[in-house]
Amino acid sequence: MISSMRFFRDEKIDTVKAVAIWNVVLCHVAAAPFSGGTVGTAPWYVALLWTSFAHMCVPLFFMASGALLLKPEKELTLKKLYTQNLPRILAALFFWALCYKLLFLKLMDSLTLPDVADAVKHLLLFHHEEHFYYLHITILAYAALPVTQLVARYADKRLLEYTLALWFLLGILYPTVRTFWPFTLLSGVPVQWRMNMTYASIGYMLLGHYLSVYHPWPNRRTSGIVLLSGFLLTFLGTCFASYAAGRPDGHFLEGMGVPVFLVALGMWGLCQTVKVSLNGRKLATFLSRASFCIYLTHIFFLQAFARWGLRAVDGPVLLAVPAISGLIVCCCCVVYVVLSRVPVVRRWLI
Repeated sequence: MISSMRFFRDEKIDTVKAVAIWNVVLCHVAAAPFSGGTVGTAPWYVALLWTSFAHMCVPLFFMASGALLLKPEKELTLKKLYTQNLPRILAALFFWALCYKLLFLKLMDSLTLPDVADAVKHLLLFHHEEHFYYLHITILAYAALPVTQLVARYADKRLLEYTLALWFLLGILYPTVRTFWPFTLLSGVPVQWRMNMTYASIGYMLLGHYLSVYHPWPNRRTSGIVLLSGFLLTFLGTCFASYAAGRPDGHFLEGMGVPVFLVALGMWGLCQTVKVSLNGRKLATFLSRASFCIYLTHIFFLQAFARWGLRAVDGPVLLAVPAISGLIVCCCCVVYVVLSRVPVVRRWLI
């Protein structure tokens, strides 16, 4: 998503990133009818349908990052990491987080000096818009890159598979089953064996590297089966969990869980095996380039459309979610085209 992923163009990775950024927007548009809907109603089911598919977005982005950044020929010195890569992430994060805070203060007619000072304090404490959690994780993932690159460069296939198996066990499987018996009986140190979402995200980068090097299943049929299996687990698991809780429950929608892992894995395989037309590849390349800008700005348009009465909850969710998502993506692309013409902005803020 971020520009340091753009070391060179890879059409298949561009396709992954294009799919991922579309689903970022789709996920946030569908959030209102899912989280605010009544469990068991038709609109809620439809919102869950879109949501179950769209939550693969963040895993796909980290996998794409790993496929690009962990290539053996990509040297990343500590000097470059701490004078170019990380400063750019922080610059974009704090600039756009400040824009969101000032905008919402303005909309609430609270743009006073004390309120601005309080907003700046929260800004420095990383109290940002919720969707910026991806950049918070990315900061850590980038800080770990020199170590992750060593693993990717010197581990043979067997050792890499062992590393991924350990990551899957502690960072994907354990977080999924931890709420079920007999795992609920565990206490003390064994509870701490589970990787939290931030550190588990680094595993997705290693997975992207592994898949790009070894291509474990280079066919559409297997990829489609994996994707469909993950989708059904996500959808049905969320249904049952929500029925049990009496409210929408997002446990099976977590990116560091088995169901979403399978959806992302299957979609990765499809992006590598499905033939895309020339125009499709051009569109994917453009969306890949614009993905960081779309990610940073799409909440502006989501909030603006909501204030103007254009919300997924107000229409047939089946059509409203993709339609509003498409409109938001188009608006963000226009912003990208305009801002990318400003060299400093293009380099540091989008």
